[in-house]
Amino acid sequence: MTELNKLLDKQIVFGDGAMGTMLYSKGVFINTCFEELNLTNPQLVGQIHEMYVSAGSNFIETNTYGANELHLARFGLAEKTAQINTEAVKIAKQASAGKALIAGSIGPLGVKITQAGLISEKDISSAFTNQISALYQAGADFLLFETFHSLKDLLTAIVCASKICNLAIIAQMAVNDQNETLYGDKIDYALAKVAEFEQVAAVGLNCSIGPAEMLEVLPLIKNATSKPIALQPNAGLPQNIDGRTVYMCTPEYMAEYAKRFYEKGVKIIGGCCGTTPAHIKEMVKTVRPLHKADLSSAVIELRSPEPTHISLQKPVELKDKSKFGAKLVSGEKIYSVEISPPKGTNVSALIEKVKLCQQHGIDAVNIPDGPRASSRLSAMITAIKINQLCPNIETILHFCCRDRNIIAMQSDLLGIQAVDLKNVLIITGDPPKLGEYPDATAVFDLDSIALTKVVSNLNRGLDIAGNNLPSKTALVTGVGANPVASDLDREILRYKKKVEAGAEFSITQPVFDEKSLFKFLELTNDCKIPVIAGIWPFTSYKNAEFMANEVPGVVVPSEILHRMSKTKDQQDGKRTGVQIAMELMDKIKDVVAGYAISAPFGNVNMALACAGKIGIDKI
Repeated sequence: MTELNKLLDKQIVFGDGAMGTMLYSKGVFINTCFEELNLTNPQLVGQIHEMYVSAGSNFIETNTYGANELHLARFGLAEKTAQINTEAVKIAKQASAGKALIAGSIGPLGVKITQAGLISEKDISSAFTNQISALYQAGADFLLFETFHSLKDLLTAIVCASKICNLAIIAQMAVNDQNETLYGDKIDYALAKVAEFEQVAAVGLNCSIGPAEMLEVLPLIKNATSKPIALQPNAGLPQNIDGRTVYMCTPEYMAEYAKRFYEKGVKIIGGCCGTTPAHIKEMVKTVRPLHKADLSSAVIELRSPEPTHISLQKPVELKDKSKFGAKLVSGEKIYSVEISPPKGTNVSALIEKVKLCQQHGIDAVNIPDGPRASSRLSAMITAIKINQLCPNIETILHFCCRDRNIIAMQSDLLGIQAVDLKNVLIITGDPPKLGEYPDATAVFDLDSIALTKVVSNLNRGLDIAGNNLPSKTALVTGVGANPVASDLDREILRYKKKVEAGAEFSITQPVFDEKSLFKFLELTNDCKIPVIAGIWPFTSYKNAEFMANEVPGVVVPSEILHRMSKTKDQQDGKRTGVQIAMELMDKIKDVVAGYAISAPFGNVNMALACAGKIGIDKI
């Protein structure tokens, strides 16, 4: 098995970004032969490679995209083909210092359609053969055929490679907005043909289009092949600004689409024209924690020693665990209010809000754990203070996998039981890059599926290592759900695994579209646990826009955005937000067990108004 195949078997693989864009930004003229820089300015090429390695690229592409003899002949460099490719591998190897694989980059031959009939197939094969041979002999780890516009040429290149070496191949083509190559090849058909070669480890797209367009093409590719898929889009479409070609996609924008690529099953993610090390760094920071969290589902099976004497105890029944649990069983509508812990240590304002909820008959207070990767007072300490000062209302403590290893998680769960907190909501957690501490390390020893299983076992007297506990816990165990996930199939699969792991109820992300919720409930109707709908009353049009564009896992319908845009002032915005929330709650009342209503920006009165506990005029 090749090094590339081994990497693909165990992780998401990140490529690098544009070489030409970076060279141009450093003053290299556009009419220069970029490949000749391997001979004339190897330090500059090496510096760019090093920047991509530092950004987190698992492989870097040699500066050889056009280093074939037909293209080089235009610059009078055909006789230096072998030397240019050899030096390119040497530069990349030195720059990577063993931290990244070296992809031998091979582009199309640079032959225009009008010239195609003037160049023989023998010449085409010879050009590919000579370049591939040089890259192989110089020690490239694998070959990357990129930006091919012709299926015929790509197949020729792959056949040439198969006669020379057994290096793995990533084969990428470029498409237009009709999902065809420049030569009219249908992309699904073309990549299906390419994937038939055993030597081809992955297929996909690069260049020509931006990330949004590439995401639209992805389903075609997934239906065409079962091989790993690689996507390396441009940083949007180029714009001419004051005579310079500028790509408009920000690193954050590219990172959001990298996340969507990952959620849709893409295995190799990188960038092409306009993509810089800053883009790759953001993409890696966004996707790698998500991937680590997904991998962590198996950590218990991988790390737990074989238990010798297991004596599983019968868990406490849900109705006997807490008042909240009893209400879940009874089928009475549940009303909870989400209040975030303070950023400092003073909890007096929060306690007043909780007392207000208690006074108006709210069943429980949701305490989020580091929402949007923020740093606030410990959610567990906040819940303890509420338990001490407001004993007549229960808490639902969100418990995040992001920040603790498995030892700390188990210790905290036992501590939660010891201080008489009764209800927990297990969440994987937002990646740190979403918050104010983007360079913080995400632990993710477990994800929400695995941790739900841990709590279920603790409730039966068994710890993570398979040892019997002196006494079992009795925690009501909830999980999150996202009815509008970008990959709904994946979300449903994970949701069902959470239920299998022992979840006793779920709370959804904020819901703004009842149709999406109905669809989700229909697709999960075999999961017999109560579902509590997340409700967020908007405070303003700006707040609605923020929720729509910045909060992961939230989708706000355009008609609601339009309605909020018509509000006249701040007070009108709040009232309209509450009215929208109440209308939605009425539409879904027959299919949910209750509501988890957020108190936006700490405004508990808005949440109470949504719950019908106070008049809308009191907000």
